[in-house]
Amino acid sequence: MASDVDTAPLVGRAELVRTVRSALLGDAAHGQTAAVFLTGESGVGKTRLLGEIGDRLRDQGAVVLTGSCLDIGDASPLHPLLQALRRYDADLSASRARSSSAVRGLLQMVADETAGPDGAGALLERVSRGLHLIAEGRPLVLILDDLQWVDRSTRQLLLYLLAGLGDLQLSVLAAVRAESLQGAHPLRRVLTELRRLRTVRVLDLAPLGRTETEELAAAVVGRPLSGDAADQVWQRSGGNPFVIEELARDLRDGRDGLSETLREIFLDRVDALPQHAHAVVHAVAAGVEPVQHWLLAEVLRMPEDELIDAARAAVAHRLLVGADDGYRLRHRLVAEVLAHELLPAERSGLHRRYAEALTSVPGELHQARLAHHWRLAGDPARALPAAVAAAQEAERLGGYAEAHRHWSAALQLAADSGPLAVDRVELLGNAAEAAHHCGEHARALALLEELATLQGGEPNCALHIRRARYLAAAGRSALAEEEYQRALKAADCSPRDRAAAAARLAELLLHLGRYADAGERAREALALAENVEGSATEVVLASSALGFSDAFLEDPDAGLAVMRDALDTAERAGQPEDVACAYLHLAELLTGPLNILEEGVVVARRGAERVAELGLGRTWGTRLLAIAINGLFRVGQWAEAEKVVAAALRHRPSGADAVELLLARCRLSVGYGDIEAAGRDLDAVATLLAGGGARHVIPLLTLRSGLAMWEGRHDVARTAVQRGLTEIRSDDVMILSALVWHGLRAEAEAHASRTVEVDPTAVRRLRDVADRMARKSAGAARPVRSVVEGFLALCAAEVSRLDGSDPELWAASVAEWDRRNHPYPAAYSRLRQAEALLARRSRLATAGKLLREAYEVAQGLGAVPLTSEIRELAGRARVSLEEREPTGATRGAPTQASDDELAALTAREREVLALVAEGLTNKEIGQRLFISERTIGVHVSHIFDKLQVRTRVQASAIQLRNHRG
Repeated sequence: MASDVDTAPLVGRAELVRTVRSALLGDAAHGQTAAVFLTGESGVGKTRLLGEIGDRLRDQGAVVLTGSCLDIGDASPLHPLLQALRRYDADLSASRARSSSAVRGLLQMVADETAGPDGAGALLERVSRGLHLIAEGRPLVLILDDLQWVDRSTRQLLLYLLAGLGDLQLSVLAAVRAESLQGAHPLRRVLTELRRLRTVRVLDLAPLGRTETEELAAAVVGRPLSGDAADQVWQRSGGNPFVIEELARDLRDGRDGLSETLREIFLDRVDALPQHAHAVVHAVAAGVEPVQHWLLAEVLRMPEDELIDAARAAVAHRLLVGADDGYRLRHRLVAEVLAHELLPAERSGLHRRYAEALTSVPGELHQARLAHHWRLAGDPARALPAAVAAAQEAERLGGYAEAHRHWSAALQLAADSGPLAVDRVELLGNAAEAAHHCGEHARALALLEELATLQGGEPNCALHIRRARYLAAAGRSALAEEEYQRALKAADCSPRDRAAAAARLAELLLHLGRYADAGERAREALALAENVEGSATEVVLASSALGFSDAFLEDPDAGLAVMRDALDTAERAGQPEDVACAYLHLAELLTGPLNILEEGVVVARRGAERVAELGLGRTWGTRLLAIAINGLFRVGQWAEAEKVVAAALRHRPSGADAVELLLARCRLSVGYGDIEAAGRDLDAVATLLAGGGARHVIPLLTLRSGLAMWEGRHDVARTAVQRGLTEIRSDDVMILSALVWHGLRAEAEAHASRTVEVDPTAVRRLRDVADRMARKSAGAARPVRSVVEGFLALCAAEVSRLDGSDPELWAASVAEWDRRNHPYPAAYSRLRQAEALLARRSRLATAGKLLREAYEVAQGLGAVPLTSEIRELAGRARVSLEEREPTGATRGAPTQASDDELAALTAREREVLALVAEGLTNKEIGQRLFISERTIGVHVSHIFDKLQVRTRVQASAIQLRNHRG
């Protein structure tokens, strides 16, 4: 039964409605995401606004999905989305059979979801893909009410979708009850991180002002209010639209003498109901909304006609809202008012009838709701199995936060249910592991301590290993190391446990940058694993630590041999994650410490194909492709790197895997000068990290610094580098060296631009770090020293720019990077060497040659900012860059074909030109090639420059002429 249409006008919100509509659809480009979060106190009108805006967005042709979060916490993974899909399917007409099929397919996919090797991230990717099918090319808007009760899985879905990894034009509109976001509420951190995204807005919905309050009350009453009545409504409502409407209706209907509190207003409204409608309102208040009609009938056991009459009366009195999926209180304040109006026995009786009704209909059984009602019914013995089933259901869908809540509830229920045959050790173990997976590290450790005190708990060694894992995940590395040491010394430590402890300790030490210690423990783990059957995981972990240790400690060949053996071991054992881990570490070793970039790229791409065959393409495969992208960027194959980015994006990664890919794509964007795309990726990385991901912090800050320098914001670049120096927790001189170079370059750029004062303290700190870097790298393997020496050469040359740039230092940097076949830093160094020579007015011919060489490389890469700076310097110095003129053509008007007309174009530029010739716009080309529209614009600009044309028609003519030839 549908509710009557609310006739009260929407007062004082017209500008807000326009702002939200524009933010969700008007400002969001195709393939991008946008979100608006409305926060405000209860009754301020958030739900009414959601409905109003949703209706207008539907009128604009958007697909609008509307759902509400449950008020029993993290009880049902993805509940609001599933509810929205069911509502949308019910409203679809016969002409939308394709959409209906997509909706039902997505619902069935979630229902059939099982835990897989790719974890919860795979479910999010499939949900995203399903939404894309439902949208059918139209903008899609997801409207969520009562987001303060959102479950962890839906929070993860929002972070994933709003990171903007796909081509789905998605907008999110959500309402949040502000008073609920207190203390450590998980949504507070999510909103804080989402604020960093440029397309996300958090708007506070304030109460109405005095004039608007009087206007709304007068509209409800149907006439202007007297001065005393207007004063009374304003003082008692505080501008809350819901309370204004209720008070105005009392005035209109002649109800006088009401108490001054809102609670009494609601109680008077309930008292005015027919007697049989009282029970309906109390039952809905005790239920989990929406309360379906059949369920309400089972709980109240009323005759059908009487129940309908009672529900109709409650709706007419504006206490309930009726919809196809069930009944809701018109406002949750009603439930708060009614909470103390029933005797405890009456409340428990209602919950018992709810539980019995849900149990009697297996097809409608929802374990989380069942556990909720049995617990409040005071029957822990029956609530316990439902809580366990709810936890297992949540884990099946990757909802570890919900699982943790249910396991914790099961523990409490087990304590309350008396002498039941309950394995508390198992419950504690499951609760601790779920807490660990959902990031509740302190809770996981506390549960582990309780587990240790129980008779028949885990053996000491296994307990130490588990505690160490939890401590390491919590960032308490020193304590984790101690726990691994205790595990190795424990008398009951089995050979398998000892090998596992040694391997995990080696991995921990590796991440801490203690390569010698990591190598020692890795050798111990490998020796122990030799006598343990099925120890491939331990071998892979230990081998990765040993390989890196040897590579940094003067024996790169030995490290590489160990890693290759680890891959062979993993392939023989056949465990997918072991194979993936071995490929990953081997590719990291080749492209990192050993600096064998070409082979590293080959291994990474081969590994990505292999793990995709094993069903791990979305997670491990994405990380391997990110390694390949970084390697291709360094060797100057940027067009090929873009193709790999496109391939990786098709996996729709999330979490740390998405971070790896976004950072790799951002390097390309910074190089190309696509400032908007780079900034968007950096914002998305910061959002996905959500306060964690320490191993990504330094690359993130290094890229942020590089981007800020191309924007001319040298103070921002300085701040990013100084933060990185403060936060770094590793002795990895390779990532540190790149950061230090960016810091010194930022100071040199500030000096050259004279827009920001040079910070002598920052320069001194950076030089000290560079000196320490040089000393540390002296004990590393030759390939490691080689990379660090290249960055040290850049650092020394940047310092010289502060008091007269030294061309000899820049010549040394050119030689270093040429020797490594890294074209981008080599071209940059040539630019600076030429700049230094021209400043001294010496060797002008050499300076011209250097500029031409740098220009050729920058043009070939598509490095727009570097190309522009080279052109600017050449123009000031009157140096010809010897730009190529097309054979037989004048500038801007090509007239005849030539066999090498397209020879100057890169592979990616040829792809773009072919699509330009097909008549596609930049936006359409970007969608085809999985590249931002702005980056396509950069490519088109390069094409025009190289072909010496001015229009797309002229460029297309050359493409078609050569294609026919």
